[in-house]
Amino acid sequence: MKERKRISRRAFLKTAAAGIGGMTLGLKGVGASAQEKPPAKGKPARKALGVDVIKLGGQGVISGAHADYGWQIQAGATLAIEEINAKGGVLGSRFELKFMDEELKPAVAVKNARYLATDWGAHLLFGVDSSGSAMAIGPVLPELDRICVFDHASTHRLTEELVAGKGIKQIFRIAAPVYQEGNLAAMIFKEFPNIKRWAGIHCDYEYGYSSWALFKDTLKKYRPDVEFVAIAWAPFWTMDFSSHISAVMAAKPDGIHATPWAGEGVMLLRQALMLGVFDKIQAWFQCMGASVDILEGISNEVAAGKFKDKLWATARYIHNYPDTPENKKFVEAFRKRWNRFPNYSAENAYSTIYVFKAALEKARSLKTADLVKAMEGMKIMTPAGERYFRPEDHQAIYAVPGGRVVMDPKYPLPVLGDLKVFPPQAYYRHPPFEPLKMDK
Repeated sequence: MKERKRISRRAFLKTAAAGIGGMTLGLKGVGASAQEKPPAKGKPARKALGVDVIKLGGQGVISGAHADYGWQIQAGATLAIEEINAKGGVLGSRFELKFMDEELKPAVAVKNARYLATDWGAHLLFGVDSSGSAMAIGPVLPELDRICVFDHASTHRLTEELVAGKGIKQIFRIAAPVYQEGNLAAMIFKEFPNIKRWAGIHCDYEYGYSSWALFKDTLKKYRPDVEFVAIAWAPFWTMDFSSHISAVMAAKPDGIHATPWAGEGVMLLRQALMLGVFDKIQAWFQCMGASVDILEGISNEVAAGKFKDKLWATARYIHNYPDTPENKKFVEAFRKRWNRFPNYSAENAYSTIYVFKAALEKARSLKTADLVKAMEGMKIMTPAGERYFRPEDHQAIYAVPGGRVVMDPKYPLPVLGDLKVFPPQAYYRHPPFEPLKMDK
């Protein structure tokens, strides 16, 4: 099947603004919900939430090598907003979105959150790509008195330390955290007894530290015979990974566990091929390697068999799993709207908007305390499957498999095959949480 032309970010921003603007204009005069009484003659309809517009403030990285993730957050949210507004909104009110560039800088992310909540008047916040940005925003949320649903930032500390530890109730995370990169990977490779020597090539910041620590701790519990023989740390914006690859390969590992993502992940994998790494190892696990942008970036190499069936990956959602009506409908709608497959950032943001809708309808209130109560313990069906928000740490629980990166004739880009599916209870950490011992 031939893939349609990819839409640029600039074109997306233009069409998204037009789409939402047109949708809200089209809904002027669309009435109150079915539960409301018709207004008295000559009087305007009273909205159950007291506002015509529910303002949603989002942010993600929409510039630089990682920009596709912010694009996908915005695209997923826009699709959900358009769907909901087209059906009358939420209790007679419609959603409106303002989206800002986080720039992967904690100070910028905090500034954005303050602006969105105070100056622009956002009722609800969501998004955030960087774990560092998430850890900076979290402590500010009680002051802002706004819920923020984190759609990407994956550090375990966000929910374990700030919610379960410090009791910051305004934090919720809909995405799978680093349990996916660390614990899930360990559960897959505990079944490969010939792979004993592991090396890591990791992001030189929170995400890399915690992913590597979880992988090592969990795999060692299942496989006391494994060794962790080398580690290389790569800061943001690394494009030449040759020194990192050479350093770990000097230790003669059987397997490599890696976290660089987006354009950096593509460059890392291409350079590993050029250096002949896949002739010398038995497995490579690219933590978020099943994200659409990476799969697009290495599509030719996968089709040519250059990874020799040794490349494994996961993500916080993959478009070919689960095989449910909800997921098929979402993927079809997203492709129709944006001419691309959704990555996990898109699905997480899309589902976030529907979580907001469910919480608002349950609470019938815009007050943060009421919405927190409505979201704690919520179960909701999403394209990624049923999600459950644990009251203890506000982490959404759901399963995403890991698998080999392969070509499938049903798809124009690589997907995950040989799927390894585990119940989330088997690899998510549970409260009370023990601190992780990280290399940095």
